[in-house]
Amino acid sequence: MSLLLGLLFFQQDSSGSGGGAFAGTIGIVFGLIVLAIAILEIAALWKVFVRAGYPGWAAIVPFYNYVVLCKIGGKPGWWFLIWFLIVPWFIVCIGIARNFGKSTGFGIGLALLSPIFLPLLAWGSSTYQMQPATA
Repeated sequence: MSLLLGLLFFQQDSSGSGGGAFAGTIGIVFGLIVLAIAILEIAALWKVFVRAGYPGWAAIVPFYNYVVLCKIGGKPGWWFLIWFLIVPWFIVCIGIARNFGKSTGFGIGLALLSPIFLPLLAWGSSTYQMQPATA
C-alpha cells in the first residue's frame, strides 16, 4: 500500500519540461524589466544631484545618497537615520519638490511613485533653487 501511495505522490511528469522553460523565460524578462527600471532610477537620481549642485556619483553610494537627498530637500543630513518613520521621507520629498519649483502634490507623488516622478524631476524644465526654511 505504501509503495502505491509513494508512486502516486512522487510520479514524474514525462510530458516534457515546457513549464520550467516558460517560468525561466518569465523570470528573465521580469529581471530585465527590473534592471531597466533600476538603471533609469540611478540615472535620474544622478541628474537630480547634478542639477542641485552635488556630485552625481553620490547617487550610487549607499546611505550617502539619502544624506544628499535630505540636503536637497532642505533638511539636515542626519534625517536619513529617521526615514524608517515614513513621515520624514514625505517631508524630504515635499522639500525636494518645492526646491525644484514643484507643488506639494508633486512631492507626495515623488514619495509614493518615485520611478515616475524622479525622471520627471530630472529631465524636466524646472531649476533647483533652495527655498528658505519655513517654521
